[in-house]
Amino acid sequence: MQKKAIIVAISALALGSAAVAGTAHQGQNNAPAAKISMTQARAIALKNAPGGVIAEAEMEKENGSWRYSFDIRQNGRIHEIGVDPQNGRIVENSWENSKSEAKEAASEARHGEKK
Repeated sequence: MQKKAIIVAISALALGSAAVAGTAHQGQNNAPAAKISMTQARAIALKNAPGGVIAEAEMEKENGSWRYSFDIRQNGRIHEIGVDPQNGRIVENSWENSKSEAKEAASEARHGEKK
């Protein structure tokens, strides 16, 4: 999944400052106020990807809805998990490949969504 650079947010997550990083990133995207923090969403995502390590994390608008999106390195692959920022539900749980990447890019282009 091609995303804008969010290395700063990932570093903040690693240092336990995820809530602050998530809030700053939300403001950049004009996302609505989240009821679930980035830290809480991260824990939810990692429960669904045992042994995984977060490679990218961001608040994004995809297919018209806001979500926390996590790219998790697991078993040599990227496991993408999306978490609803309002209720903590998993809204995406998939493994990435070149075909899914192309489909996501096309959808973003159609919807004019930018991250």
